Amino acid sequence: MQVMIDFWKGFRLLPSAWLLLVQFCMLWLSIIGHRGLSYRAFMWCLGVLALLIIAKVIRQTPVYTFLGLSFVGGAFIFSFLILLGFDTVAIQVIAHSFESLAYFLAAYGLVRYMFADRYLTKDEMFAAGAVFTLIAWGFAFLYNICQLLMPNSFQSPTAGLQSWLNLLFLSFSLQSATGLSDIMPMTPATRILAMLQMFCGVMYLALIVSRLIALQYIRHNPRQNND
Repeated sequence: MQVMIDFWKGFRLLPSAWLLLVQFCMLWLSIIGHRGLSYRAFMWCLGVLALLIIAKVIRQTPVYTFLGLSFVGGAFIFSFLILLGFDTVAIQVIAHSFESLAYFLAAYGLVRYMFADRYLTKDEMFAAGAVFTLIAWGFAFLYNICQLLMPNSFQSPTAGLQSWLNLLFLSFSLQSATGLSDIMPMTPATRILAMLQMFCGVMYLALIVSRLIALQYIRHNPRQNND
C-alpha cells in the first residue's frame, strides 16, 4: 500500500516525467513489430495511459481544459474502435486527428507552464523534454493521416504505407534538424507539415532551451535572489 502511495505522489508531482517514461516505453516496444491482438492491446493500453497523463497535464496547466479533455476523450474512443477491428480509413483519420490535437495542446500547456515560473524546477526539466516528444508525436500522427488519405505521400526504401516507427523516425529527424531520415515527403501537404515541424524545432531551441538557461541563471544569481 505504501508503494502505491509513493507512486501516486511521484506521479502527482512529476507528470511530465511519467509522460516521458510512457512514451519511451512505447518507442522501445514498437521495434518488436508484432501485430498480434495481445501486442496491439498492450500498446493501446500504453497509449491510453499516455492520454490519461496528458489529461492530467492539461488540467494542471493554464490551457483550455474542456477542449483538451474533449480531444483526449475522442482519441480514447476512436482508438478503442480501431483496437476492436473498426479500422477504416475514416476512423483512423479521426482517431489520429484527436490524438495529434491532444498532444499539441498538452505541449502548448507545458510551454505556458514553463514560462509562468520564475525559477527552474525538476518538473520543468522533464516538461522541456516532454514538449519535444509531444510535438514529435503530434506531427507523426499528422504524417500518418496524410499517408492514409494520400498513399503516395512518402518515398522511401520501404514500399507501401510507412510504419509508425518510420513516421516517428521522420518526425524526430525533422524536429531535431539532424536530417537522418531516408523518408522523403512527396506531396504538398506532407512537405508543408515538414516545413512547419522544422520551424517548431528551431523555435524549441530559441524559446524553450533559452528559457531554461535564463531560469537557471536567475536561480543562481545572488542579486536576483536577494531582491
